[in-house]
Amino acid sequence: MLETLFIATLIFLFLNRSKKKRRPRSLDSELKELIATDQENKGIALDIKNYLLWIIECNNNDEEKFNDLQLSKAQEIIDRAGPAAFYWMSDIAAQLALLCAAQINGIPTNVNVELGASATAGDVVRVVVK
Repeated sequence: MLETLFIATLIFLFLNRSKKKRRPRSLDSELKELIATDQENKGIALDIKNYLLWIIECNNNDEEKFNDLQLSKAQEIIDRAGPAAFYWMSDIAAQLALLCAAQINGIPTNVNVELGASATAGDVVRVVVK
């Protein structure tokens, strides 16, 4: 009887083990963790914004597309931020495509209000990525 209880407990613990890190026990450490996470997310967002602006600048200077430097910087961002970075960059591209379609069809957007009639691709990225 005791052996059955012991084996059942081991199976339960094995199936319910958690690979998450332990939560901080004090309010100060929780606050520090939240601040660190927020700063990391802002840093990643800034890296993605700068990367997009750099790609636009490379495109304006007729540099080679998909060169090793561009791909290595993109890989660094994806390694740092994970799949969320790829999703976020895709979302920005989709928003830019929607803005372009709205402009072609004469539909006013909030970007038109903020930038006016003369906007560059970099200006649009700065408005869309805040």
